[in-house]
Amino acid sequence: MAAQQGVPTSSLRALEEALGMGSAAGGDASDMAEGTYYLEQVTITEPSEDDYEYEEIPDDNFSIPEGEEDLAKAIQMVQEQDTDTQILEQKTVLPSKHVVPEVIEDFLCNFLIKMGMTRTLDCFQSEWYELIQKGVTKLKEVGAVPDVYTQNMVLENENKNLKKDLKQWKQAADKAREDLLKTQKERDFHRMHHKRVIQEKNKLINDLKGMKLHYASYEPTIRVLLEKHHTLLRQKMLTSMERDRAIEQLSECQISSRLVEPVPSFQATKTRAIPGYEKEFVPEGPTQRGLREAREQYKSKIRMKDNRKDSEFPTDMQPNPDLCLPTGNDSPAKFNYQLSTIFRLHDLPVSCIVMHPSKDILISCSEDRLWKAVTLPKGNVLLTGTGHNDWLSNCCFHPSGNMLATSSGDTTVKLWNMTSGNCTLTFEGHKHAVWSCTWHSCGDFVASSSLDTTSKIWDVNSERCRCTLYGHIDSVNSIEFFPCSNTLLTASADKSLSIWDARTGKCEQSLYGHMHSVNDATFTPKGHMIASCDSCGVTKLWDFRKLLPIVSIDVGPSPGNEVNFDSSGRVLAQASGSGVIHLLDLQSGQIYKLVGHENEAHTVVFSHDGESLFSGGCDGTVRVWS
Repeated sequence: MAAQQGVPTSSLRALEEALGMGSAAGGDASDMAEGTYYLEQVTITEPSEDDYEYEEIPDDNFSIPEGEEDLAKAIQMVQEQDTDTQILEQKTVLPSKHVVPEVIEDFLCNFLIKMGMTRTLDCFQSEWYELIQKGVTKLKEVGAVPDVYTQNMVLENENKNLKKDLKQWKQAADKAREDLLKTQKERDFHRMHHKRVIQEKNKLINDLKGMKLHYASYEPTIRVLLEKHHTLLRQKMLTSMERDRAIEQLSECQISSRLVEPVPSFQATKTRAIPGYEKEFVPEGPTQRGLREAREQYKSKIRMKDNRKDSEFPTDMQPNPDLCLPTGNDSPAKFNYQLSTIFRLHDLPVSCIVMHPSKDILISCSEDRLWKAVTLPKGNVLLTGTGHNDWLSNCCFHPSGNMLATSSGDTTVKLWNMTSGNCTLTFEGHKHAVWSCTWHSCGDFVASSSLDTTSKIWDVNSERCRCTLYGHIDSVNSIEFFPCSNTLLTASADKSLSIWDARTGKCEQSLYGHMHSVNDATFTPKGHMIASCDSCGVTKLWDFRKLLPIVSIDVGPSPGNEVNFDSSGRVLAQASGSGVIHLLDLQSGQIYKLVGHENEAHTVVFSHDGESLFSGGCDGTVRVWS
């Protein structure tokens, strides 16, 4: 069925729905489905005032006063209420906004798009523009959309925006609430921590005051003890002077008695009667005999020391034999060492291993106060040295190999005869443990380094300390003579290396670069380079001719306990606190690792031919790598 001629029914119906007009009675869902529309004429009549019904509004608060005066007051009150009502009406009735009214066409299109009625929108646009082209519809007569609809749409948009803002503000408020709770918790924690710190501070202040008072009470006692100490020192000096004077008088008496001729036996009875000769012929008791023997031993020692002269440092040193070796060795350096043998020699950690200069004999020192000489490769114990009262820290062979020097925690350095294994000489003078010792190439001097921040040079012939080296401000952990020279190298816990002249005892140069305590330092066999390792595992190579660092290798964080070169000077071995032996190829810079120690490795040394490597650990074993 087609629509009536004239204005299309679908467009008019859409207009009626959009403007809120009444719909036709026959416009139900079935007719819309068939596409047929009907129009019904409706007449709207305005109601007259007679037909209008008024509501009665009860006024409980209003009362009519009695009398004329009361009537005048009532009229005045009614007028005032009327005036207030007009004012309220003027305030409540808001003027309409002067907004440009929206065209009905745009309004309908926006409405259909908003409701998602796309098919109705297409139908409306096709019929609307068709009517406009035919000239049937006059746009001026259609008018504009009432202001209330546009205001509703604006309010809806504002409502949506406000809801969106409200949601965002709620999220921001929730986040701010969480931050506030977190900040409050942190504030409470820091407040408690601050109170705890204040309490500890007050406690420490009170303890400090108590300690000050406690130590203040010691000052008078210390002063008295110092005075007594000085008095005893003076008495000691006076006593020693009187003793020396008595010894001189006794020696003079003995000399004078030797000059007196012996008395004949037949005159003995007469001489005994003389008072001056009574003491000469009294028989000598055991006490007098012991005193006489002690005096004679004391004099003999003085004569022996007077006869022994101090050794002289050689001025014309022999050239270093390692410098005469060819620079290019035929055999390549060895790095593929494998663990072959384990010697269980000590009950406590091994602190040092050295090789005999010319024989296949190995010396191991331990913290069990013993040193042992072991034959290679079987590991039979030849000699065992006992005599130190505390742990052994280091040992060194005499250049001839006939004597051994050992340093110990008992503050002494001992010299041993390698033939009998007996101690021949003990040097005493350090105030704390001795960490290291080394022989001069001439064999007349031994140098030692100690925890007391000093190093000493001992004369083997005169049996005394020739020089004390002062300069380090912390423990001196290592000491070594430069090959065939009078130069000493020391490594200290003050993070520095020092070069000394043994003849004068002066520090010639200090090398700085380590960031931690330097545990060991050594020269290459040719003496042109120095290697050092510190307590953080950093190994440094130094140019001894220029006294400048060459390279730094970090194999930490385990400490490096000892470094040693092989006989060719091309391989450097480091004993690490992690139990790993690191081998550094000085030509290529490559690092190799030997893993075999279960715990910390303290010392490492190469054999003379470089085919074997020996290492000592804290488990009391010496491990052979070949």
